[in-house]
Amino acid sequence: MTEVSSAPHTVERPVHHVDAPLSPPSEATGLFGVMRRRYLLRLLVRREISARYQGSALGLLWSYVNPLTQFFIYYFVMGVLFNLHKDVQNFAIHMFCGLIIVHFFNETFNAGTRSIVRNKSLVKKMAMPREMFPVASMLVSLYHVVPQLVILVIFSALLGWTPGIGDPVAMVMSILIIMTLGTAMALLFSAANVFFRDVSNVASILTNFVRFGVPMIYPYSLVAERFHGHTELYLADPIAIAVLLMQRAFWVGTTTDPAATVAQHMPDHLYLRSIIALGISAVVLGFGQLVFSRLENKIPERL
Repeated sequence: MTEVSSAPHTVERPVHHVDAPLSPPSEATGLFGVMRRRYLLRLLVRREISARYQGSALGLLWSYVNPLTQFFIYYFVMGVLFNLHKDVQNFAIHMFCGLIIVHFFNETFNAGTRSIVRNKSLVKKMAMPREMFPVASMLVSLYHVVPQLVILVIFSALLGWTPGIGDPVAMVMSILIIMTLGTAMALLFSAANVFFRDVSNVASILTNFVRFGVPMIYPYSLVAERFHGHTELYLADPIAIAVLLMQRAFWVGTTTDPAATVAQHMPDHLYLRSIIALGISAVVLGFGQLVFSRLENKIPERL
């Protein structure tokens, strides 16, 4: 009998050799990678907001209660006890404009500094740009700015607010400066906080100086008077410029003579200074991204 082999017949296929250099994947990283993963970024922002108000009876109403509480405390202490508002018309609006900007920056800075350590389980398990977490913290803070702006618009309108042509530009520039600078500081300190957990405490201490380093509880005219016109170093702070821009957008329009208010309480060339402040913030953001990129590969093992 003829023995039939049951082994399968293998067909040899031609092998094609490609003579081409290997290239790295073209997938964007860093902040550009964050923008390409906008869906994931939205999920993180929603997760942060839901976690903040989980089990809360008032929920989103706390976004209105917290700034109003701070406003009345500052107004009573600085406006009533120390009588700082005697030479500043509608001092409450003046101060609340600054409070919105200061709170936006401080919340972005503090929450962004803790964002990577707080989300260490996601950092270890998911492949994503780790800049996603400081950026999400900034967007959550921006989300809470909206109710504060609603309160500001209502009170300003009750006091006869008449907005000028450039006021919307001033408001947008103010928010853009804080978004850029806050994200930059969050990137720097969030990476450092992975290696030294004391960094989050340092960030909290630094934010205490922000409240008194901007014209919020006192007018800019007082700074110009005490420093006899040598205020360039003071105005080099982008946060101070952001506060002045917000006051220009809302507070100036509530006064009886906006032109006189600008001349007395605003620095010269405010809009030009806002462009410079945004440029400085962008440079700090670039530096923060550079430092973060250098430390990013070591973050998972240190967590």
